[in-house]
Amino acid sequence: MDYNTQREKLMMPEYGRHVQDMINYVKNIPDKEKRNEQIQAVVSVMGTLNPQLRDLNDFKHKLWDHVHIISDFEIDIDSPYPTPTRETLSTKPNIIPLQKTPVKASHYGRNIQNMIEVIAQRPDDEVKTYMIRTLASYMRQQYLIWNKDSVSEETIFNDINKLSDGRITVPEDVHIGVGISESQNFQRNGGNNGGRNGGNNFKNKGKNNNKRRKGNK
Repeated sequence: MDYNTQREKLMMPEYGRHVQDMINYVKNIPDKEKRNEQIQAVVSVMGTLNPQLRDLNDFKHKLWDHVHIISDFEIDIDSPYPTPTRETLSTKPNIIPLQKTPVKASHYGRNIQNMIEVIAQRPDDEVKTYMIRTLASYMRQQYLIWNKDSVSEETIFNDINKLSDGRITVPEDVHIGVGISESQNFQRNGGNNGGRNGGNNFKNKGKNNNKRRKGNK
C-alpha cells in the first residue's frame, strides 16, 4: 500500500499532491524553454484550484511565488516577477515592544492612560480643553461599565488629575452631562416614582376639593 505518510512531504497542502508532482516534473525538464512553456500551464491550474486568490490585487505574483516554494526554490524558470528566496520568506518580523509600565487604573485601561499622557503634554488652549472634556465623557462611560450605579463628574475629574500625576487640572467651566446608564436609572427609580407620586397627589387634591365644595353646599 502507498500511504501518504510514506510519500514526499507536501510543501503547500492547499494545492494538493498533483500540483506538486507537476512542478517536480517541470523542474526536471532539461530544456529551459520547455520548462517555461509547461510552468505556464501549471500556474493556470493553480489559479483554478485556488479561486480565492483572485480577490487579491497581486494574485498572479503569489501564484509564481508559490511555484518556487513548492519546488523548494530549485526550479529554474523565467518568472515574470522577482524570484523569491528561502531567506526572504523565512525572515522573522520585527519584534513589537510591549509597554511594561503598570496600568494605574485597570478599570480605565492603558489607552486612557496613554490619552492622558498626550493631553498632559499639550499647552493650555481651547483644543486641550476640548480634549479634556471628551476624555472625561469617555472615562465616565468606561467607569459605568464596571459600576452600574452612577458616578459624579468630580470623581472623574479627580481621576484625571490623579492619573496625570497632577499635570492636568480640569477647568472650572468643563462639565459632562448625565450618562445614558444614569439617566435610565433615574427614570426607573426616581423619575417614574416621582411622576406617579405627583399624579396621585394631584388626584387626591382634586377629590378633597370636591368634598369641600359638597360640604359648603
